[in-house]
Amino acid sequence: MLLLGIDIGTSAIKISVVDADKQTCVASLRYPEEEETAILTPEAGWAEQSPDMWWEHVQQAIRSLNNQKCYNPQDIKAIGIAYQMHGLVMVDKALNNLRNAIIWCDSRAVSIGEKAFRALGEEAALASLLNSPGNFTAAKLGWIKEYEPVLYDSVYKVMLPGDYIAMKLTGTITTSISALSEGIFWDFRNKRLSKELMDYFGFREDLIPTVAPLFGEHGRLSKEIADKLGLAAGIPISYKAGDQPNNALSLNVLNPGEVAATAGTSGVIYGVSDQLVYDRLSRVNTFAHVNYGLDDPKVGVLLCINGTGILNRWVKEQFGKGLDYEDMNRLASTVSLGSDGLKILPFGNGAERILENRILGAHLANLDLNKHQREHVFRASQEGIAFAFRYGLDIMRENGMSPEVIRAGKANLFLSDLFTQIFVNVTDTPVELYNNDGSVGAALGAGIGAGVFNSSKEAFQNAKALRVIEPNPNWNYEEEYGQWLHLLENQLK
Repeated sequence: MLLLGIDIGTSAIKISVVDADKQTCVASLRYPEEEETAILTPEAGWAEQSPDMWWEHVQQAIRSLNNQKCYNPQDIKAIGIAYQMHGLVMVDKALNNLRNAIIWCDSRAVSIGEKAFRALGEEAALASLLNSPGNFTAAKLGWIKEYEPVLYDSVYKVMLPGDYIAMKLTGTITTSISALSEGIFWDFRNKRLSKELMDYFGFREDLIPTVAPLFGEHGRLSKEIADKLGLAAGIPISYKAGDQPNNALSLNVLNPGEVAATAGTSGVIYGVSDQLVYDRLSRVNTFAHVNYGLDDPKVGVLLCINGTGILNRWVKEQFGKGLDYEDMNRLASTVSLGSDGLKILPFGNGAERILENRILGAHLANLDLNKHQREHVFRASQEGIAFAFRYGLDIMRENGMSPEVIRAGKANLFLSDLFTQIFVNVTDTPVELYNNDGSVGAALGAGIGAGVFNSSKEAFQNAKALRVIEPNPNWNYEEEYGQWLHLLENQLK
């Protein structure tokens, strides 16, 4: 029996086919294979992508993977979907997409969310929503209502990116409590859609799709689409989750105190708690985890840094012509700890939650034109990203989340041994690396939702760490981090 996992990332679509009996990946593919999907910026601080492009890429990816002849597509019995969080997708009654999605790193709705936070009452909002509406999906929909009212009036349903792809596969529109919480629509205290938030914005409740269990049926593959993709009609979409809860699932991070990390376009540390915790400044955010229950409220405390892999990509484009990432890492390794004084603030991808939704921009400081070469920039960018993680992790520690170990998939920046060691030393926290990714996690989630596995424990019974990276006693980053922090604080004045 095979399971299909689809991960709708910002830079690409990743799909994997997993053998349910062995819990091992049979085949996987990234699409587009070489280039990265563009983020559209029609105005400064805006960030959009086309949902129809995601759908086209999903179809191309599935057909391309089937053509590798590594498996029989007819043996796929369930589909799971992971997706970039907080995006806003809207369709009309004919289920046609109405505009480009306003994605997670778009900053246009910050002031709208902050105004809602004050109007709802900050203490009341935090006690119920666990977050400020900030720059999340509800605030983005508020922006549409205010600035694109004609389009707003034609909206039939509001969705997150994964909901849209599930709809295209099945014709069915659903959401989950976890998804509602990431859009800041869910009232944790009263265990329902937030009437107060909906009333404040004037949103109709019928804009929200039917709420289904996250591990459960979200529609069945239509015959028309099954024929196009070479799959069996009627197989269920049996799991759907945001990329960071899903990344935690893929690393078997399900219990209080367990912590996962990822460093793709954005960087995230995600810890599980059984307490309805929140940061008073909403610098880190709390959402319903994949195993959240009304009577067992497991939540994920999420630290997000927008400018991680996107900074690494920018550095490659500007300074690494003719190099691949392995070449960059090799050159960066020739530079001493601290990059000979060169410092980089990686905050160049929209409003940063850990900076209280400030749009700071990326900064390169202390550049010495007689000393610094491109290898210094390569290392300084990785150090700057790790310093940002440390800054955010200290906020999580203030809120009671102090991990003894962090689990990460060997992907994106964690493919770099140099970055991984810098991260471990800067945060003073060991990292367990696993050979897993979001699309494999989505496939295993589909198995849980379809009843292929009796429990999540069974789904991950074969998961073993590739290795554990401990802090290097010869790498002391405290002084370097202090200098970086001083630079950041000066910019925040």
